[in-house]
Amino acid sequence: MSKRYGFLLLPRYSLLDLGGALAVLRQANQLLGGRAIDTLLLSRDGRPVAAAGGEQLLISQALTATVVAIDGLFVIGDAPPQASDEPWLRQHLAVAGQRIAQARGVLGGIGGGALWWAQAGLLDGYRCSASTTPGPPPAFGGALLSSRYCEIDRNRLSCAGGACTLDLMIQWLSQEHGEQLGRQLMAHFGLERLRGGDERTKPSGPAGTAASAKLAEAVALMEANLGEPLSTEDIAGLVGVSRRQLERLFKQHLDTLPSRWYLEQRLARARRLLQQSSQSILQIGLSCGFASGAHFSNAYRNCFGHTPRDERSSRAAAWRLAGANQRPAPAGATNADKEPT
Repeated sequence: MSKRYGFLLLPRYSLLDLGGALAVLRQANQLLGGRAIDTLLLSRDGRPVAAAGGEQLLISQALTATVVAIDGLFVIGDAPPQASDEPWLRQHLAVAGQRIAQARGVLGGIGGGALWWAQAGLLDGYRCSASTTPGPPPAFGGALLSSRYCEIDRNRLSCAGGACTLDLMIQWLSQEHGEQLGRQLMAHFGLERLRGGDERTKPSGPAGTAASAKLAEAVALMEANLGEPLSTEDIAGLVGVSRRQLERLFKQHLDTLPSRWYLEQRLARARRLLQQSSQSILQIGLSCGFASGAHFSNAYRNCFGHTPRDERSSRAAAWRLAGANQRPAPAGATNADKEPT
């Protein structure tokens, strides 16, 4: 049975975000061998909605007419205004989201979309990632705003938009349909890696404050010393704060400890080198600040769930599979797959 996913378009939505999500779903539909995935575009009243550049697309249905007939709902648009605005939309999102969640469907937010779900009360206790506009931050309710590029927390999906949209959709479809589909999608879109739980965005603390300047300085020191890691005490001393103050800054703005964030950046760099370079595994480990191959392998497994050698093997297998899929089809072969609407 096919799954239907709705995309609620809000004013000033990004065509890049929408196009990226739909492109992944259409390709996945073809790879799954049939009409496994269907999509429809929604608006609050069924009328066309202007994108950020003024473009307007035909809308399938109004939001209220579809809540019982879809398996997931993605919200695409700017971050919401103040909570006192748009009460009608928040109310209908809350009703639609509750019904979909109760049926074990997915709720997604792309760009500022997750913040609409948060203000509707559907992300209480869930991690989410979103783009925000300059000025006072919108209310997040009980949502846990993350500094990561993408977040998949149970059946809640979110990302800040842009190129991260591809990462989010491929990660989610890999969970739904298996890692082989994920590798095929990565090969199709020319992705060497996916950004997600192993990488974070830059610190998003209040711009212009002394605290954010200290945090940015600490992050810059870490990124400049991935091969020869500094201790937390050394970093704190170099930026002019105590170790405890530095830990508080990281916890407040990046939701982690300095040592953990530093380790994640070293491992993320190692992962890129494993996927994109011909260096030996030992060379990569040493260049990312690990004293031995065993130390590197253990840290890598703890972070990603598999060893550096497994990473190399899966990458080679993915490219072999991609090459096989690009061979010409036999004469007379037809493709019965249809793209989702």
